[in-house]
Amino acid sequence: MTEQTQATGTSARVAAVAADGEHRFGKPCRDWIRLIAGLGVEGDAHLGVTVQHLSRKAKAPSIANLRQVHLIHAELFDELAGRGFAVAPGEIGENVTTRGIALLDLPEGTILRLGDEARVRVTGLRNPCGQIDRFQKGLMAATLDKATDGSLIRKAGVMAVVVTGGIVRPGDAIQAELPAGAPRALQMV
Repeated sequence: MTEQTQATGTSARVAAVAADGEHRFGKPCRDWIRLIAGLGVEGDAHLGVTVQHLSRKAKAPSIANLRQVHLIHAELFDELAGRGFAVAPGEIGENVTTRGIALLDLPEGTILRLGDEARVRVTGLRNPCGQIDRFQKGLMAATLDKATDGSLIRKAGVMAVVVTGGIVRPGDAIQAELPAGAPRALQMV
């Protein structure tokens, strides 16, 4: 283990995987997904070199797709349940639900090894949109928080691009390789 590798221990795991070929808010969970280098999740509507999120594509269709894979921490679902919301894996559009790794604390450029082969590079934070309130009223506000300095904390997961393809399944181990140099805090992508 290099000094740039974050010790995630054996507890960091993939809790669920999801994909959908249609542009819908939620994604059905699957037994496995295949990540394709430089493109995203095979069979998912957001697969592509250029941006595939409909609102972003309408504004700038040729920009790079920094949102190929959406990862969200199952611990958020636990927190939301404590506030009266029932959210299951895939229901708010993520491809990979994790458990045991603090996704929001990772610096930009972190490489996440998912299982034996797949590797993704974290590009930034997911910015929750109004669709989340159509799923459950008040859920958007519940996925946001305020820091002590008054800045907005976005808790709806992180986005990544696929560096090395491979199959990802629930139960797969997750390891984080931190980037060299000074860490850059995650921004919205």
